[in-house]
Amino acid sequence: MAGRHHTTHAHRSAAPSRRRKRGRGGRLLVAALALLVLVTAGVGWVYLKLNGDISTFGADGLSDNRPAATTKGQNVLVIGSDARTGGNEEFGGGDKHDIGRSDTAFLLHVYADHKHAVAVSFPRDTLVDIPPCRLPDGTWTKPQSNVMFNSAYTVGQTAQGNPACTQNTVEKLTGLRVDHTVVVDFKGFAALTDVVDGVRVCLPNDVYQKDLNPNRATRGERIFAKGEQTVSGQKALDYVRLRHGIGDSSDIGRIKRQQAFVASLLKKVKSDGLTPTRLLPLANAATKSLTVDPGLGSADKLIAFAMSLKDIDLHNTKFITIPWRYQGARVAIVEPEADALWASLKADRTLDGKNASGKKGDDTEAAPTATPTPVSGQGIAVAVYNGTRATGLAARAAETLKAAHFTVTGTATAATQNYTATVIEYGPGQKDQAETVARLFATTDLRSVSAAGINVILGRSYADNPTATLSNPPGAVPTKDTRSADDDPCSNLSYG
Repeated sequence: MAGRHHTTHAHRSAAPSRRRKRGRGGRLLVAALALLVLVTAGVGWVYLKLNGDISTFGADGLSDNRPAATTKGQNVLVIGSDARTGGNEEFGGGDKHDIGRSDTAFLLHVYADHKHAVAVSFPRDTLVDIPPCRLPDGTWTKPQSNVMFNSAYTVGQTAQGNPACTQNTVEKLTGLRVDHTVVVDFKGFAALTDVVDGVRVCLPNDVYQKDLNPNRATRGERIFAKGEQTVSGQKALDYVRLRHGIGDSSDIGRIKRQQAFVASLLKKVKSDGLTPTRLLPLANAATKSLTVDPGLGSADKLIAFAMSLKDIDLHNTKFITIPWRYQGARVAIVEPEADALWASLKADRTLDGKNASGKKGDDTEAAPTATPTPVSGQGIAVAVYNGTRATGLAARAAETLKAAHFTVTGTATAATQNYTATVIEYGPGQKDQAETVARLFATTDLRSVSAAGINVILGRSYADNPTATLSNPPGAVPTKDTRSADDDPCSNLSYG
């Protein structure tokens, strides 16, 4: 009896113990589920918040006559807007009621292998053709010819600008389909640099307030010291907007520094790592001040695109400016070099000719290159002008031309003697012949004129190196002044 009672008592006393264990396990399970719900809700809240901050521009402004997608890579147009709306006047100054303008623009081509990328900058004064663009009232403009690139963004004269018109213009110019367009304003740019704790930049000389604002009566205080430094917020914005006081004070020079800045920013983001901890603050800062096309108009799409870039090596991220030359106070596009550049992007070939299409076994396959052939001027008549103050230059060039079987019709001094590069002028129907002449003088500066004939106007480049020739005909993909994202931040910072 006693035994049975003990056994029974022991059995009864054990039951609550097991129930207590199940109770603690249940409470732990409930707590874990609650935590999971909170975490999930938190992520959901973050995505809802990000989605709520993203602004998009209407796709109804995009052309109906767009290039077909010819690559598995992606083309992203990035526009830096100097619109003063939404508090941006605090950073850029000016009138918040003024129309929106594009301060800078580049086309980022992400190759199909997602291991290479190139950003092609468009000088804002580049003369281009602008196709029909949609106005705020729903009507469409007539095409415009030989107008400045940045005027596309001002079509419609709105405070927000017209990114769709700029996208239409880039697609017409390049023949490439732009998959996405992103507009970054002053405030967003400053916020991005703050989130990454600043960006490392370099100045070739001291910079003063008057350099940032040429309308000042005095030089003012020094705002940047020569050499490397870390900038963020307003200082970062001042750096990329700075034009005067460095190099030749040109927009081309500013583009070089902007490319160096973006390269340094990418280097900083890559070094920090594209983890959710680092990515979400970046996304939060970006979405507050980005205007994107509908294809990037949600947090998951925007973050997915950012994550698709994580395997691109810094050295394989290149920056280049569209092949250009000065045409008076404006910038003209140099052909056929520009067409060669667009063709290489369509074919997913890197600037050095490698196949980046992502096809197995083709990662390092180089594009076939033609063996350079000797320059022959048989049947081509040329007049030679000395565009420098170096004596005897025209006579020397004439002998070089005759040795290559060109016919020299005469030599003379040019109207001005301040040519930096050698210029080849050609009349109607003589472009092919002019390209042959250009190979002999290592120049890509070919200019169409109304009068018949071919003129060689010798520049300082020929005086410095009269034996230089182009190893390949004009039309090869240009690689001059190319920057990689891992380059020294102090290199190649100004033009002139």
